[in-house]
Amino acid sequence: MRLISWNVNGLRACEGKGFSEVFKSLDADFFCLQETKMQAGQLDLQFEGYESYWNYADKKGYSGTAVFTRLKPLKVTYGIGIDEHDHEGRVITLEMNTFFLVTVYVPNSQDELKRLDYRMRWEDDFLSYIKRLDAIKPVIVCGDLNVAHKEIDLKNPKTNRRNPGFTDEEREKFSQWLDSGFTDTFRFLYPEQVTYSWWSYRFRAREKNTGWRIDYFVVSSRMNDQIADAKIHTEIMGSDHCPVELELQEKNS
Repeated sequence: MRLISWNVNGLRACEGKGFSEVFKSLDADFFCLQETKMQAGQLDLQFEGYESYWNYADKKGYSGTAVFTRLKPLKVTYGIGIDEHDHEGRVITLEMNTFFLVTVYVPNSQDELKRLDYRMRWEDDFLSYIKRLDAIKPVIVCGDLNVAHKEIDLKNPKTNRRNPGFTDEEREKFSQWLDSGFTDTFRFLYPEQVTYSWWSYRFRAREKNTGWRIDYFVVSSRMNDQIADAKIHTEIMGSDHCPVELELQEKNS
């Protein structure tokens, strides 16, 4: 089973840069998007053999998530059930037979960390949500988590120490998540590999590979024996992020 996650930084713009071709070439069973920056009806994008589900932000041109799936879910929910968090289109959950799939676009702490306090509340509430799901069946979470967990996960850790996405607080919240019985699939397979998934549009950052790894697949740790491969598709353009991939082998019954 192949899963893809991609922060497209505006799906309409990304579609103009070849999104549909990338979608077809990656041939995923689940294709999750973040930062679609769309409202309903703004882009008629359908692929044969896939159902799609969309969560739009109240604010136009902001945030938003989507999932294309070949496999029909038992149930689809939007948000995490907390009003403070559920107006920005950040979460879609698909309940499948043997797992939950959650795509998420985690809030950015923003310049001067003006949204860090909110981010901390989000982190606690989102982890509680994931743990409730995990008590029912294993969980696969994918998306732009807006945190580089370790120094290996960004090019310039020392100069970014108090910048959004690399504060001690954000990194500690991610550590707490992993300590609660979840696995960063890429690091599980490739503990020493330096690969990034996001590059600023400024300063020719992608050309210089001055990047951050902030896009993840995180799974319930009891799924570790199913992790077959994890990839970061740095060769794919169209956004300031690149797609990330998880390949799972079906569990022997």
